[in-house]
Amino acid sequence: MMTRMNLNTFARHNVFKDKKVAKMVADRLRNREEIEKARAFPYQLFVAWREVNTNADVPSDVKEALQDAMEIAIDNVPEIKGNVHVCVDTSGSMGSPVTGNRGSASSSVSCVEVAGLIASSIVRKNKSATVWTFNNDAVKVALNPRDTVITNTQKLAKAGGGTNISAPLRKMNAESVKADVVIYASDNESWIDSGSGYSYHGTGMMDEWKKFKARNPHAKLICCDLTPRNNSQAKQNKDVLQVGGWSDTVFSVMESFVDHGFETDHWVEEIEKVDLD
Repeated sequence: MMTRMNLNTFARHNVFKDKKVAKMVADRLRNREEIEKARAFPYQLFVAWREVNTNADVPSDVKEALQDAMEIAIDNVPEIKGNVHVCVDTSGSMGSPVTGNRGSASSSVSCVEVAGLIASSIVRKNKSATVWTFNNDAVKVALNPRDTVITNTQKLAKAGGGTNISAPLRKMNAESVKADVVIYASDNESWIDSGSGYSYHGTGMMDEWKKFKARNPHAKLICCDLTPRNNSQAKQNKDVLQVGGWSDTVFSVMESFVDHGFETDHWVEEIEKVDLD
Protein backbone atom coordinates (compact mmCIF):
# COMPACT_ATOMS: atom_id res chain seq x y z
CA MET A 1 0.00 0.00 0.00
CA MET A 2 2.82 2.37 0.83
CA THR A 3 4.55 1.58 -2.46
CA ARG A 4 1.52 2.39 -4.61
CA MET A 5 0.81 5.59 -2.65
CA ASN A 6 4.31 7.02 -3.12
CA LEU A 7 5.07 6.45 -6.80
CA ASN A 8 5.05 10.15 -7.71
CA THR A 9 7.24 10.86 -4.67
CA PHE A 10 9.71 8.21 -5.84
CA ALA A 11 9.76 9.85 -9.28
CA ARG A 12 10.27 13.31 -7.79
CA HIS A 13 13.32 12.06 -5.88
CA ASN A 14 14.76 10.29 -8.97
CA VAL A 15 14.37 6.84 -7.40
CA PHE A 16 13.40 5.31 -10.75
CA LYS A 17 16.67 6.33 -12.39
CA ASP A 18 18.08 3.24 -10.73
CA LYS A 19 16.70 0.50 -13.02
CA LYS A 20 17.14 -2.19 -10.37
CA VAL A 21 15.01 -0.22 -7.93
CA ALA A 22 12.42 0.49 -10.63
CA LYS A 23 12.17 -3.24 -11.34
CA MET A 24 11.89 -4.00 -7.62
CA VAL A 25 8.98 -1.53 -7.31
CA ALA A 26 7.22 -2.97 -10.36
CA ASP A 27 7.65 -6.52 -9.10
CA ARG A 28 6.24 -5.58 -5.71
CA LEU A 29 3.22 -3.83 -7.26
CA ARG A 30 2.24 -6.91 -9.28
CA ASN A 31 3.06 -9.42 -6.54
CA ARG A 32 -0.11 -11.47 -5.98
CA GLU A 33 0.76 -12.37 -2.39
CA GLU A 34 1.37 -8.72 -1.46
CA ILE A 35 -1.89 -7.63 -3.16
CA GLU A 36 -3.92 -10.28 -1.37
CA LYS A 37 -2.27 -9.53 1.98
CA ALA A 38 -2.98 -5.81 1.59
CA ARG A 39 -6.57 -6.54 0.49
CA ALA A 40 -5.99 -4.10 -2.36
CA PHE A 41 -9.10 -3.23 -4.37
CA PRO A 42 -9.39 -1.98 -7.96
CA TYR A 43 -10.34 1.60 -7.05
CA GLN A 44 -7.22 2.11 -4.93
CA LEU A 45 -5.05 0.85 -7.76
CA PHE A 46 -6.97 2.79 -10.39
CA VAL A 47 -6.33 6.00 -8.44
CA ALA A 48 -2.62 5.17 -8.33
CA TRP A 49 -2.54 4.42 -12.07
CA ARG A 50 -4.48 7.61 -12.83
CA GLU A 51 -2.03 9.67 -10.77
CA VAL A 52 1.10 8.36 -12.49
CA ASN A 53 -0.15 7.62 -16.00
CA THR A 54 0.89 11.01 -17.39
CA ASN A 55 4.09 11.28 -15.33
CA ALA A 56 6.96 10.73 -17.75
CA ASP A 57 9.33 10.11 -14.84
CA VAL A 58 7.48 6.95 -13.83
CA PRO A 59 8.72 4.01 -15.96
CA SER A 60 6.24 2.25 -18.23
CA ASP A 61 6.92 -1.04 -16.46
CA VAL A 62 5.70 0.47 -13.18
CA LYS A 63 2.54 1.79 -14.87
CA GLU A 64 1.92 -1.62 -16.44
CA ALA A 65 2.50 -3.27 -13.06
CA LEU A 66 -0.40 -1.23 -11.65
CA GLN A 67 -2.63 -2.59 -14.41
CA ASP A 68 -1.44 -6.12 -13.62
CA ALA A 69 -2.21 -5.45 -9.96
CA MET A 70 -5.75 -4.37 -10.82
CA GLU A 71 -6.34 -7.63 -12.66
CA ILE A 72 -5.27 -9.53 -9.54
CA ALA A 73 -7.15 -7.23 -7.14
CA ILE A 74 -10.41 -7.90 -8.96
CA ASP A 75 -10.44 -11.21 -7.07
CA ASN A 76 -11.11 -9.14 -3.92
CA VAL A 77 -14.34 -7.78 -5.42
CA PRO A 78 -17.37 -9.89 -4.46
CA GLU A 79 -19.58 -11.24 -7.24
CA ILE A 80 -23.01 -9.67 -7.60
CA LYS A 81 -25.01 -12.76 -8.52
CA GLY A 82 -27.99 -13.08 -10.83
CA ASN A 83 -29.13 -11.19 -13.89
CA VAL A 84 -27.51 -7.79 -13.25
CA HIS A 85 -27.91 -4.52 -15.15
CA VAL A 86 -25.47 -1.69 -14.40
CA CYS A 87 -26.42 1.88 -15.41
CA VAL A 88 -23.49 4.30 -15.80
CA ASP A 89 -24.26 8.03 -15.74
CA THR A 90 -22.18 9.72 -18.46
CA SER A 91 -23.73 13.20 -18.21
CA GLY A 92 -21.61 16.34 -18.17
CA SER A 93 -21.67 16.74 -14.38
CA MET A 94 -20.02 13.32 -14.04
CA GLY A 95 -16.77 14.87 -15.23
CA SER A 96 -16.36 16.49 -11.81
CA PRO A 97 -13.98 15.03 -9.17
CA VAL A 98 -15.41 12.12 -7.20
CA THR A 99 -14.30 13.86 -3.99
CA GLY A 100 -16.18 17.02 -4.95
CA ASN A 101 -14.35 20.26 -5.73
CA ARG A 102 -11.82 20.79 -2.94
CA GLY A 103 -9.28 22.99 -4.66
CA SER A 104 -5.83 21.41 -4.67
CA ALA A 105 -7.19 18.53 -2.57
CA SER A 106 -9.62 17.44 -5.30
CA SER A 107 -9.14 13.94 -6.67
CA SER A 108 -7.87 13.59 -10.23
CA VAL A 109 -10.39 10.75 -10.61
CA SER A 110 -13.77 11.82 -11.96
CA CYS A 111 -17.22 10.50 -11.06
CA VAL A 112 -17.63 8.99 -14.53
CA GLU A 113 -14.36 7.06 -14.13
CA VAL A 114 -15.57 5.60 -10.84
CA ALA A 115 -18.94 4.73 -12.41
CA GLY A 116 -17.09 3.03 -15.27
CA LEU A 117 -14.90 1.17 -12.80
CA ILE A 118 -17.96 -0.13 -10.93
CA ALA A 119 -19.45 -1.47 -14.16
CA SER A 120 -16.15 -2.93 -15.41
CA SER A 121 -15.50 -4.70 -12.11
CA ILE A 122 -18.99 -6.18 -12.00
CA VAL A 123 -18.70 -7.38 -15.62
CA ARG A 124 -15.40 -9.07 -14.82
CA LYS A 125 -16.97 -11.02 -11.93
CA ASN A 126 -20.36 -11.58 -13.59
CA LYS A 127 -19.83 -12.03 -17.33
CA SER A 128 -23.58 -12.06 -18.03
CA ALA A 129 -24.07 -8.55 -16.57
CA THR A 130 -25.50 -5.92 -18.92
CA VAL A 131 -24.12 -2.36 -18.99
CA TRP A 132 -26.04 0.78 -19.97
CA THR A 133 -24.73 4.34 -20.27
CA PHE A 134 -27.10 7.26 -20.02
CA ASN A 135 -27.19 11.03 -20.29
CA ASN A 136 -30.09 12.46 -22.33
CA ASP A 137 -30.98 8.89 -23.30
CA ALA A 138 -29.84 5.36 -22.45
CA VAL A 139 -27.65 3.10 -24.62
CA LYS A 140 -26.71 -0.53 -24.08
CA VAL A 141 -22.92 -1.04 -24.19
CA ALA A 142 -21.19 -4.31 -25.03
CA LEU A 143 -18.08 -4.79 -22.88
CA ASN A 144 -15.66 -7.67 -23.36
CA PRO A 145 -15.21 -9.18 -19.88
CA ARG A 146 -11.77 -10.40 -20.96
CA ASP A 147 -10.53 -6.86 -21.60
CA THR A 148 -8.62 -5.28 -18.74
CA VAL A 149 -10.63 -3.39 -16.14
CA ILE A 150 -8.79 -0.18 -17.07
CA THR A 151 -9.58 -0.66 -20.78
CA ASN A 152 -13.30 -1.12 -20.11
CA THR A 153 -13.35 1.74 -17.61
CA GLN A 154 -11.86 4.08 -20.21
CA LYS A 155 -14.48 2.98 -22.76
CA LEU A 156 -17.21 4.16 -20.39
CA ALA A 157 -15.52 7.26 -18.96
CA LYS A 158 -16.73 9.93 -21.38
CA ALA A 159 -18.92 12.62 -19.81
CA GLY A 160 -21.25 14.98 -21.66
CA GLY A 161 -24.91 15.93 -22.08
CA GLY A 162 -27.82 16.16 -19.66
CA THR A 163 -29.03 13.66 -17.09
CA ASN A 164 -32.18 11.63 -17.64
CA ILE A 165 -31.87 9.16 -14.78
CA SER A 166 -35.07 7.28 -15.59
CA ALA A 167 -33.92 6.56 -19.17
CA PRO A 168 -32.29 3.13 -18.55
CA LEU A 169 -35.31 1.76 -16.69
CA ARG A 170 -37.61 3.17 -19.38
CA LYS A 171 -35.59 1.31 -22.04
CA MET A 172 -35.61 -1.88 -19.96
CA ASN A 173 -39.39 -1.63 -19.59
CA ALA A 174 -39.80 -1.05 -23.32
CA GLU A 175 -37.73 -4.20 -23.95
CA SER A 176 -39.52 -6.19 -21.21
CA VAL A 177 -36.18 -6.91 -19.54
CA LYS A 178 -36.09 -9.56 -16.80
CA ALA A 179 -33.48 -8.86 -14.10
CA ASP A 180 -32.60 -9.57 -10.49
CA VAL A 181 -30.54 -6.46 -9.75
CA VAL A 182 -30.32 -2.96 -11.26
CA ILE A 183 -27.35 -0.83 -10.17
CA TYR A 184 -27.07 2.90 -10.84
CA ALA A 185 -23.72 4.71 -10.59
CA SER A 186 -24.48 8.42 -10.75
CA ASP A 187 -23.92 11.80 -9.13
CA ASN A 188 -27.75 11.95 -8.91
CA GLU A 189 -27.92 15.39 -10.58
CA SER A 190 -30.96 14.34 -12.57
CA TRP A 191 -33.33 16.14 -14.79
CA ILE A 192 -36.63 16.56 -12.99
CA ASP A 193 -38.80 14.52 -15.33
CA SER A 194 -42.00 14.58 -13.27
CA GLY A 195 -43.99 17.18 -11.39
CA SER A 196 -42.76 16.14 -7.95
CA GLY A 197 -39.12 16.93 -8.66
CA TYR A 198 -36.62 15.46 -6.24
CA SER A 199 -39.22 14.32 -3.71
CA TYR A 200 -39.49 10.71 -2.60
CA HIS A 201 -42.73 10.22 -4.53
CA GLY A 202 -43.57 10.57 -8.19
CA THR A 203 -40.15 10.97 -9.81
CA GLY A 204 -39.76 9.58 -13.30
CA MET A 205 -37.32 7.00 -11.98
CA MET A 206 -39.79 5.71 -9.38
CA ASP A 207 -42.55 5.55 -11.98
CA GLU A 208 -40.36 3.35 -14.17
CA TRP A 209 -39.18 1.26 -11.20
CA LYS A 210 -42.80 0.47 -10.27
CA LYS A 211 -43.40 -0.78 -13.82
CA PHE A 212 -40.17 -2.78 -13.68
CA LYS A 213 -41.15 -4.35 -10.33
CA ALA A 214 -44.50 -5.41 -11.73
CA ARG A 215 -42.59 -7.70 -14.12
CA ASN A 216 -39.71 -8.46 -11.73
CA PRO A 217 -41.27 -8.65 -8.24
CA HIS A 218 -38.07 -9.89 -6.58
CA ALA A 219 -35.72 -7.39 -8.25
CA LYS A 220 -33.54 -5.03 -6.21
CA LEU A 221 -32.37 -1.52 -7.05
CA ILE A 222 -29.03 -0.11 -5.84
CA CYS A 223 -28.35 3.60 -6.28
CA CYS A 224 -24.69 4.53 -5.81
CA ASP A 225 -24.82 8.30 -5.33
CA LEU A 226 -21.15 9.18 -5.82
CA THR A 227 -21.50 12.78 -4.57
CA PRO A 228 -24.39 12.54 -2.07
CA ARG A 229 -26.76 15.38 -1.34
CA ASN A 230 -30.06 15.79 0.50
CA ASN A 231 -32.30 14.63 -2.33
CA SER A 232 -32.84 11.47 -4.31
CA GLN A 233 -34.71 10.05 -7.28
CA ALA A 234 -35.61 6.81 -5.49
CA LYS A 235 -37.08 6.12 -2.07
CA GLN A 236 -35.15 3.57 -0.01
CA ASN A 237 -37.14 0.51 1.06
CA LYS A 238 -36.61 -3.24 1.45
CA ASP A 239 -35.86 -3.55 -2.30
CA VAL A 240 -34.03 -0.23 -2.83
CA LEU A 241 -30.61 0.62 -1.39
CA GLN A 242 -29.15 4.14 -1.38
CA VAL A 243 -25.35 4.32 -1.09
CA GLY A 244 -23.87 7.77 -0.46
CA GLY A 245 -20.24 8.40 -1.43
CA TRP A 246 -17.71 5.90 -2.69
CA SER A 247 -14.99 3.53 -1.56
CA ASP A 248 -14.10 -0.04 -2.48
CA THR A 249 -16.19 -1.31 0.46
CA VAL A 250 -19.32 -0.38 -1.51
CA PHE A 251 -18.89 -3.63 -3.47
CA SER A 252 -19.31 -5.60 -0.24
CA VAL A 253 -22.31 -3.50 0.79
CA MET A 254 -23.97 -4.22 -2.56
CA GLU A 255 -23.29 -7.94 -2.22
CA SER A 256 -24.77 -8.00 1.30
CA PHE A 257 -27.90 -6.17 0.15
CA VAL A 258 -28.42 -8.49 -2.83
CA ASP A 259 -27.94 -11.59 -0.66
CA HIS A 260 -29.75 -10.45 2.51
CA GLY A 261 -31.80 -7.35 1.71
CA PHE A 262 -32.60 -5.24 4.76
CA GLU A 263 -32.77 -8.11 7.20
CA THR A 264 -32.28 -6.41 10.59
CA ASP A 265 -30.26 -9.19 12.20
CA HIS A 266 -27.84 -9.33 9.28
CA TRP A 267 -27.07 -5.58 9.38
CA VAL A 268 -26.74 -5.60 13.18
CA GLU A 269 -24.16 -8.37 12.82
CA GLU A 270 -22.33 -6.36 10.14
CA ILE A 271 -22.23 -3.27 12.38
CA GLU A 272 -21.00 -5.28 15.36
CA LYS A 273 -18.05 -6.49 13.27
CA VAL A 274 -16.71 -2.91 13.04
CA ASP A 275 -13.65 -2.46 15.25
CA LEU A 276 -14.01 0.96 16.89
CA ASP A 277 -10.53 0.75 18.42
